[in-house]
Amino acid sequence: MRDEPYDPASRLIHLLLALLGIAAVVSGQFAGDYFKRPHLGFDLHRWIGLAAGAALLLRAGWGLAGPAPMRFSRWFESHERLPGVVQAIGLAAFTWMGVTGALLFAFLDPGVRSAGWLRAVKELHEGAEPVVLGYLGLHVGAVIAHSLTGRPVWRRMFSLGRSGP
Repeated sequence: MRDEPYDPASRLIHLLLALLGIAAVVSGQFAGDYFKRPHLGFDLHRWIGLAAGAALLLRAGWGLAGPAPMRFSRWFESHERLPGVVQAIGLAAFTWMGVTGALLFAFLDPGVRSAGWLRAVKELHEGAEPVVLGYLGLHVGAVIAHSLTGRPVWRRMFSLGRSGP
């Protein structure tokens, strides 16, 4: 049945993505201190971002080899198309942030102004923030809209009941 709760591993991956994604957005507001020493905001943001990237890798693996309801191939079934497109946009936005963030993590020297290709990566990383915020708003808004129309889909992800038969 489509409204049964997801398995515990899928819930954990979703929870990690949600918490780390929001933490990355919030900590990113303080990452501009990388010009100074110490640069706690930048350090916090980059470690949270690295953890979020690991959660994205887990989700990618789960989307390829996890249980059927979590597989990317399900996104193209007739009843899952629009939610699948929304999820694809979210994963693409967070993956973009993860890849550009990983490059910054590896090559950005705190206290030194970025230049050349690294400056371009930094601008592309910061420029994608509105897409991430838009996705988060759309995702949460859709969950609220479903709940208001009598279909609380959030329970599939956050229910404490047993999953499966």
